[in-house]
Amino acid sequence: MGSENMSEMRDFVLGTPAIVCRWRLANRQVLLENRHVRALSKRTLGEEKVPTTLVAWVKQHLEWTLKEGAFAHPDGVLMLVIDEAGQAAMTVGPYEPLAQTGVLDLAARAALAHDEAERTGIAPECLWLVQGDTLVWGIDRDHDPSGASTLVNDLAHTLGLRVARQPGLAELVGSGSVAYDGAFLVSDEHGVVAARNLPSTLSEKFAASYQRLFEKTARIA
Repeated sequence: MGSENMSEMRDFVLGTPAIVCRWRLANRQVLLENRHVRALSKRTLGEEKVPTTLVAWVKQHLEWTLKEGAFAHPDGVLMLVIDEAGQAAMTVGPYEPLAQTGVLDLAARAALAHDEAERTGIAPECLWLVQGDTLVWGIDRDHDPSGASTLVNDLAHTLGLRVARQPGLAELVGSGSVAYDGAFLVSDEHGVVAARNLPSTLSEKFAASYQRLFEKTARIA
């Protein structure tokens, strides 16, 4: 499941990936760390929840991985890979912003993430729509939210907005079967990404809130 020294790590071979998490860093700290770890504990590995021993290993190794691997990419991405046998490995790499952020681009990413949710119970990226003072959240009722989505859901309730879950939302957007005033992607890796071709005050508000959190974390880290 990992190792404490480099000689052991050279002998470590990861099997077929079952869960892949990509968490954004801010000045060598995992943004939304506690939320991400809680969401990890709710993911499914095979037929069972991720073992508590594995979650504990992740908590223990986050500090070591960031200390040793985040100097080159302090605002990069930490990637956690868990294989089918429950072995895990961490690495840090550069962050690359999304190149395509139109509504249909974001919907396509959310649809791919939904496929992952069917296997693990959590989608790392979800599409959200603005319909007046209601936010429509593209998440199945039997799926748990990702770490980033819990943040947006909490912010929405703080602002007094109604949040409605809508399974298959990405497909509805792709087929033009739903009306909306704005759209944004909520991603563990990219944060809140407002659709570039559909300006919306609420979309920009959530994107700005995430950016302020990123900047605050970077200052105090």
